[in-house]
Amino acid sequence: MISITILLSSSPAWASAPGRLEQRQELWPAWTGPAALPRPSNSDDLIYPAWFEGLWSVVNEDLDDPTGDLIQHQARFQADDRGRMVGDRAFNALSIGTALLGDQLLRVEDDPNSANRQMAQLKGDLRLDTRVTNRDQSSIDDETFIADEIVLQILHLPGPPRLSRIETLSRYQRCSDQIIRGEQWQARYPAPGQAISNKAISQHHFQLTMRKVADDSVTIQEAK
Repeated sequence: MISITILLSSSPAWASAPGRLEQRQELWPAWTGPAALPRPSNSDDLIYPAWFEGLWSVVNEDLDDPTGDLIQHQARFQADDRGRMVGDRAFNALSIGTALLGDQLLRVEDDPNSANRQMAQLKGDLRLDTRVTNRDQSSIDDETFIADEIVLQILHLPGPPRLSRIETLSRYQRCSDQIIRGEQWQARYPAPGQAISNKAISQHHFQLTMRKVADDSVTIQEAK
């Protein structure tokens, strides 16, 4: 998915007995390669707490580039056919992808056979195939949620495809029924077998604010 996941730094109360994902965050920025996370099956999705339900307006700030423009997009979460709270993956990817790429992004489609694969069509006969290869998640308490995902991105070009891996560690804090704040740590790595070292090609640290949108509001996609 074309995604910037959300993460929030909370009070240090949880730091006294950190779990695996909290320990991963504490290592930042000294990540020496992608985390060793479980591999999801085709039916496994990232399951969010119930307080994510609904449509949200998201403002994203790159803390490594404070002079840069804020990224603004929407995100939607809803129950799936098993009653689990999941992201509306195609909607969310199209929303943030449009904010990042503008009219270069034409459409985003979910794989009907896998909750962990998307295909984005871009101008110039380019296709971006994104697959979640590894994932872990944990609820720290009733108001705090943390997740880590690794995706393999394949950019299909007229020539040979370009591959890369992206790890996004996300922490979310429920501030109220109307506001969720987040923080994200993201690293891009070369594809397996394409480099001697697993050292990150680039790293970014993001801060996000999510505000609930009224149910009858017009979404970005519906307004087109």
